[in-house]
Order: sequence, then structure tokens, then C-alpha cells
Amino acid sequence: MATPLHAALSRRERQIMDILYRRGRATAGEVMEDLPGEPSSSTVRTQLRVLEAKGHVRHEEEGLRYVYIPAVPRHAARKSAVRHLVETFFDGSAEKAVAALLGGEAARLSDEELDRIAALLHRARKEGSR
Repeated sequence: MATPLHAALSRRERQIMDILYRRGRATAGEVMEDLPGEPSSSTVRTQLRVLEAKGHVRHEEEGLRYVYIPAVPRHAARKSAVRHLVETFFDGSAEKAVAALLGGEAARLSDEELDRIAALLHRARKEGSR
């Protein structure tokens, strides 16, 4: 079984991936500019190489610079992260995960957001009965 995409990422690696997803592509220097704290250039370059070895990032050479690009579409990484979250914290139960999300947060959801959630549930029920 393949390792979940996010499972092998440290907090800093997730931050780097967020930057790459947001920018689409970036050099190590651009990643360094967007990272919190003051990471050294060599640390950022090392972390980018590690992410590449793990299969999360690829690079293209532009002159003397490496430009890093996410190797996995964000939606695939998101699905993997949610699947891991549900398995780890909610015993694999989507119902428990949704209940936790809506528990205290439901009061802060707008009518429009609740309507969209209801539509997603309706679609899931309809597709499940096929």
C-alpha cells in the first residue's frame, strides 16, 4: 500500500508544500521568502531535495536555478490528508468527522454554507443509491 502523501511530511515540509501550491512554482529563494522564521538557504534547499526524494516535488532547471513544482495535484494531496485524518482521529468514520466539524462550528456557518453542505449530502445520498 502506498504511503499517504502527507504522512511523511514534517511541519516545515507542509509549509513548503503550501507555498508551492499557492505559487504554482518557486525557486528555493522564493520559498525562503515566504517561510515563517528565518530558515537558512541551505536548510530550505535540503528540505526541497528531501521533498523531491519523497515524490512530493519535482524541479525544472532554468539557467542556473532550480524551479520547484508540486509533483502531486493539490486535490490529491488534500484527499489523502483528509483520509488520514478520518482514519487516525475518527476510527475511519466520516460521520464522526462531520459531527466534530459541525459540533461547535455549526453556529459560525452561514446559511449559504449550510445549503452547500446539504447539497453535498443530497448528492452523496443520490449517488450512493445507484
